[in-house]
Amino acid sequence: MTRVGVRRSRRLGRGMSRLVPLAAVATAGALLLSACGSGSGSGGNSKSLTFWISTVPGQDAGWKKLVTQYKKEEGVSVKLVNIPYDGYTTKLHNAAQANSLPDVAAVPSLDPIWSGKLIDLKSISENKTNKINTNFIAKDDSGKVLAIPSDVTASGLYINKSLFERAGVAFPTSPQKTWTWTDFIKAANTVREKTGAKYSLTFDQSPSRLRAMVYEMGGKYVHADDSGKFSVDDATKKAVKTFVGWNDDKTMPKSVWTSGADPSAMFQSGDVVAYWSGVWQVASFAESIKKFDWASVPTPAQPVQASDVNSGGMMVGFNNNGAAATAAKKFLNWVYDPKQYTQLVESSGFLPVESGLNPKYPFTSAAAQAAFKLYNQEIPLYAPISGYFNNAQTQWALKGKSLTEDPTKTELGKAINGQQSSDKALENIVAGYNQQVGGAS
Repeated sequence: MTRVGVRRSRRLGRGMSRLVPLAAVATAGALLLSACGSGSGSGGNSKSLTFWISTVPGQDAGWKKLVTQYKKEEGVSVKLVNIPYDGYTTKLHNAAQANSLPDVAAVPSLDPIWSGKLIDLKSISENKTNKINTNFIAKDDSGKVLAIPSDVTASGLYINKSLFERAGVAFPTSPQKTWTWTDFIKAANTVREKTGAKYSLTFDQSPSRLRAMVYEMGGKYVHADDSGKFSVDDATKKAVKTFVGWNDDKTMPKSVWTSGADPSAMFQSGDVVAYWSGVWQVASFAESIKKFDWASVPTPAQPVQASDVNSGGMMVGFNNNGAAATAAKKFLNWVYDPKQYTQLVESSGFLPVESGLNPKYPFTSAAAQAAFKLYNQEIPLYAPISGYFNNAQTQWALKGKSLTEDPTKTELGKAINGQQSSDKALENIVAGYNQQVGGAS
């Protein structure tokens, strides 16, 4: 239920995805979530902690290595409990009510019922040695750091490298010298025309993917003011109008955003020049694409270097009792030390929330190796707007709200079909946001 097969959005319930574990690339699609430990446990002590996660077997490889190492180095036992996704949030909720929370957990989202029991991780997030990207941490209104991502995920631009080379069209390889969306679309259209490809671009039917493009074009997409009221700025209106215009069944197929056609399958067929999706596609493409050469290329900046960055998972510590809370914070501080954190990133196939690392991923695919290198260079360059939606979801959760149904896909589908203007679509999207998560309380 992760990268190969089912997206991690279903596992985390947050509309986001992450990379498949490197050790399980070939088999993850066939695996089901299962527990790797028994019992729940909570309220440990200075020498024994309980750590809850929810993932497929294989993706826990990095965590298993770290808890074993921590026992050897610090003499503290960390019991790793892998809980099936379908019951994870309920189990956390019930544990809070029963006062039996674990000491440490990797959680999909925050819950008001237990958010008040969290340890402040500010000292870890501000530790200069760690170089944690603070754009992506979760804070409350007081500035308390409630959670730090275990890893991050963002949008990624993939090209059919074989088609670009056949057409003799150049493309950037460094995020320091990237292209604009205008330049990219011009290049992709040229490749399509010269090679006879069917479309220039496929684009996930995803609010996250659209937000990333809008941010890069200088907009804020649907953004709340201090009172919690949502609106859109002029740059967003311009970007969305541009996006709708691309859906002309030449540059982009209308069928993806209007009727749910599969953009990944279109790209993998070899008949599409480029694909705007999530960075988690790397592991899947490394295994599945055999008929042409593909490459990850720098995301466009017009003029903003940005993306829509989400947490792969959120690391939290629970304040169960004095000794356990102190030990939990010490363990988390140890995890985010660059030495240990690099091991976790390499073993689990994570994109790090820390900058300055040089993880060595055991991919056999040269394209995958190059993609990971690119994203590790790119993410630290992203503007703070890149973490807006991820942080907004935290604030909504703390207030007991959630965006149950993002109207973006439906409303923009109508605009692409010619049923309404892009401005009217945005008006309806704003109304949906205000209804579901608007307001200060």
